[in-house]
Amino acid sequence: MAEDLKLAPGLGREQKYQELIPQIVALIAGETNLIANLANIAAALKESLDLLWIGFYLVDGEELVLGPFQGPVACTRIKKGKGVCGAAWVGQHTIIVPDVEKFPGHIACSSHSRSEIVLPALRQNEVFLILDIDSTELNDFSEIDQNYLGQIIKLIEIQIQ
Repeated sequence: MAEDLKLAPGLGREQKYQELIPQIVALIAGETNLIANLANIAAALKESLDLLWIGFYLVDGEELVLGPFQGPVACTRIKKGKGVCGAAWVGQHTIIVPDVEKFPGHIACSSHSRSEIVLPALRQNEVFLILDIDSTELNDFSEIDQNYLGQIIKLIEIQIQ
């Protein structure tokens, strides 16, 4: 198990992901507890990317319930279909929001959030959790984030299959 993350200084976001993902693989290798792994993944992403909020919501009936996260306090429950997380759950696809003020029905858990990316993880073709990441910058997420965060989602999906 890794004890410290090691990223070269001065890297761009894509290079950070390229150095971080193998470390996340090592971090969760051999650990079968999903919550422990989600907690370490959230911490590794927060430490490496320095974004406002990084965390997971777990499906519980018709709601998403707050799981492991890093950042300011967050909304505890989100109804199916509500906000960006609920929309990604229903649509079963990643949503990138360049400006959260322009997303209909956005749930403002933090007034500092300006842009967001949300990725669902699937088990047996059903969403079982959501990775939600917020930034204080407008238009802070791109296909680069979607690609590399998608790789992390695949690691989680493999663990719970």
